[in-house]
Amino acid sequence: MQKKKRNVIVGQSGGPTAAINSSLAGVYRTAIDRGYTKVYGMIHGVQGLMEGRYVDLSEHIQTGLDAELLKRTPAAYLGSCRFKLPEIFEDKAVYEKIFEILDKLAIDCFIYIGGNDSMDTIKKLSDYAIISGSTVRFVGCPKTIDNDLALTDHTPGYGSAAKYIGTSVKEIIRDGWSLETEKGQVIIVEIMGRNAGWLTGAAALSKGEDCDGPDAIYLPELPFDLEKFIKKIKGILAKKPNVVVAVSEGVKTKDGKYVSDLDDSPDYVDAFGHKQLTGAARYLASYVSREIGCKTRAIELSTLQRAASHCTSRVDILEAYEVGGAAMKAADEGDTGKMVVIQRLSDDPYQAGTEVKDVHKIANDERLVPREWITKDGTFVTDEFITYVRPLIQGDVAPIMVDGIPRHLYRPGFQDKL
Repeated sequence: MQKKKRNVIVGQSGGPTAAINSSLAGVYRTAIDRGYTKVYGMIHGVQGLMEGRYVDLSEHIQTGLDAELLKRTPAAYLGSCRFKLPEIFEDKAVYEKIFEILDKLAIDCFIYIGGNDSMDTIKKLSDYAIISGSTVRFVGCPKTIDNDLALTDHTPGYGSAAKYIGTSVKEIIRDGWSLETEKGQVIIVEIMGRNAGWLTGAAALSKGEDCDGPDAIYLPELPFDLEKFIKKIKGILAKKPNVVVAVSEGVKTKDGKYVSDLDDSPDYVDAFGHKQLTGAARYLASYVSREIGCKTRAIELSTLQRAASHCTSRVDILEAYEVGGAAMKAADEGDTGKMVVIQRLSDDPYQAGTEVKDVHKIANDERLVPREWITKDGTFVTDEFITYVRPLIQGDVAPIMVDGIPRHLYRPGFQDKL
């Protein structure tokens, strides 16, 4: 006799994306289609779960329109967190508390949508389940605009962020071209990605028949040399009045110091020990101004890169939904301690599928841009990089507009309680 299916719980963790809620919709729809009684949502991830904060998602996704709005809603609908579970041997009581709540809710499957640190959570919880004899199955659903998860071709959220970056850099270039100043102008655009340059490299997407693209792109995979940088800027200014440079927030000097730290600003560090990276563009703009005396501007795309649901990629939104469904399917069919990955089958026409991989081989690892995808002088990306990223930004998902502004899924009072 087949075991009766009980309940599922799903959470969101880490930095949000424009596609993360599409994965949530995929988890929910697949769980319902596979016969689960209830699908609970953790409020602010595993941290909120430990405080007994969760909701029945059927009260929030009641119609097909709700699901479509959810796919088009940026940020984490359930609320996110950056909570680092202790090692099992350090604080067993934390795990006992979590598993008591899961038992109370009669949970069979635990799905966590997130990036590298979230996969660390899946790894630890699945390990504890084995130790404790729990039958709860733990599966990770990838999400990160940084695109730095191991073993997957790319991550949901990256395609939409790359599309926004390519679009925004193109518009910045156009704006800079409009005005001329006596000594020229240098615009530094700071792009997210921490220690991986996947997002910054996407600035090259702005290049086309109607745009020359940025004049230089600096990725964190290579040491950043201030002297070579200023020499490069001077050389470009000698040929054209307006210079646009894309620089990663995570660029470091050869001694390993973040450029953003060169101004000695106060540091914020999260629970996983990650420093908040911001200020590289400001520092470099000031440096150029001092060294050359020209007009400079520092632009931080900041959270706009991950929140721009009006500029999402259709490929990205569809894949995010499919990956959410695949994570639920994997857990339902007995997988645990795994993460769903995207496997690229071809570039042209673009085709991709999903499979599951051991989360222990993914958590706490960083996938960087290959050196051969960066030009020899380290100031741009190669055609191979463009071939890799371009399929991921294709198509559009039109916002559902109300009074000229995009409508998102919102329940009065729900967000107020977070």
